[in-house]
Amino acid sequence: MKRILQIFFTLALFFAPNIASAEDEYMVQELLDNEQKDEVLIIDKQAEEQEYLQDEAADAVETEFKIFGDLGKKTVSTEEQTFIQKILKTKIERTDIPSYLLKDELTYSFKDGGNIKLFAGHRGSISALFKPHNYSTEYDDLTTEFGLFGKSKNEMFDYRFSVLPIVPRGKSYVDNMWGDIFVTYNKIPNHKIQIGRSRGQVGIEGGNSTYTLPFANRSQIARNFGNLRTTAVKITGNYNYADYSLSLGSSGRTLTSGMPGVDFIGWVNLKPFGSQDGKWGKLTVGGGINAGHNNFNYTVGTVYVGYKHKRLWTNFEAAIADGYNGGAALSNKQAGGFAYTLGWKVKPYLQLIARIDQFDPDRNVKGNTKREYSAGINWFIKGQALKLVLNYVFCQNDNAPNSQKIIVSTQILL
Repeated sequence: MKRILQIFFTLALFFAPNIASAEDEYMVQELLDNEQKDEVLIIDKQAEEQEYLQDEAADAVETEFKIFGDLGKKTVSTEEQTFIQKILKTKIERTDIPSYLLKDELTYSFKDGGNIKLFAGHRGSISALFKPHNYSTEYDDLTTEFGLFGKSKNEMFDYRFSVLPIVPRGKSYVDNMWGDIFVTYNKIPNHKIQIGRSRGQVGIEGGNSTYTLPFANRSQIARNFGNLRTTAVKITGNYNYADYSLSLGSSGRTLTSGMPGVDFIGWVNLKPFGSQDGKWGKLTVGGGINAGHNNFNYTVGTVYVGYKHKRLWTNFEAAIADGYNGGAALSNKQAGGFAYTLGWKVKPYLQLIARIDQFDPDRNVKGNTKREYSAGINWFIKGQALKLVLNYVFCQNDNAPNSQKIIVSTQILL
């Protein structure tokens, strides 16, 4: 009973009433995703060097195999600590994965095997917008989520369930409150079979976790073509030099949308240097397609090249669409764009990032290209579990006045 009350108090404290207006998780979003491993002090100099040698550019398919890896492991505590003391003393080094501040406190392991973990996450940002003869300040609820995930007692199945309690003003609550709802079968070597509602791998950044994005918002192609959840059967495969993800399901993007048409999402990564980092670093070359029907036929093709070596990581992603069905909108326009991102770890807890991002919403119309030039700093106070983000974005539009914005974003994962 004491444990149940502790869990209830933690979630109630975290989800106290929020009077700020909500932004759609799909419309205002946010290259990396994984699951927490053994924790070490970031002030350890040997650990700092080891951090640079770790692979922090894990692709999304590899994530399917790691997200549940350490669930249920506990650290031994010899003294009672307050809620704040537990957070302050939590030691998290890695920044390529969504770690949780209260992983141990909110995890329950069953006597006969298996476990369950409660979690909560919040990302919010304050933006100062500078337009010609106009200035404004906005608060965006980028993501608020809580739920649970775990393993069956024989580890044959993983499961995850989450809800998004803050939905955009003017949108149906029942349609937009659902996050991940899926079960995964694990007993086929190098493969997983997943059934349910989860993120679709339309592009690398467009399909990756909200909680490991380098910028406050996703690139334009990621938030228009990707950043979606789909109800489908998904098969993922992971090998040393290649991995893949194949998904077939509904083209409806909400849980309640039924079956307006069939949607296929396929993605393949090639890893020429193998899955382990070596002296040459890690190179990933990938590509995929999203095709389906929802009132009309749509097709999106994406290519990706990513490289990671010690403190440096960089990637290029380009996409072209003949109609698309992304998280931001369903459109029959012929669109396209690209994004190039560069990152440098000054310290394991401090990262500098820059991005060039271009999007053409209709290739049949001249002079409507949108470009965003972004620079930023990420301060990982407790890995991805407690993070501060500072972004500067210069928006250049062919058919509208240019603008600028400064974004301060926070993230907390319990």
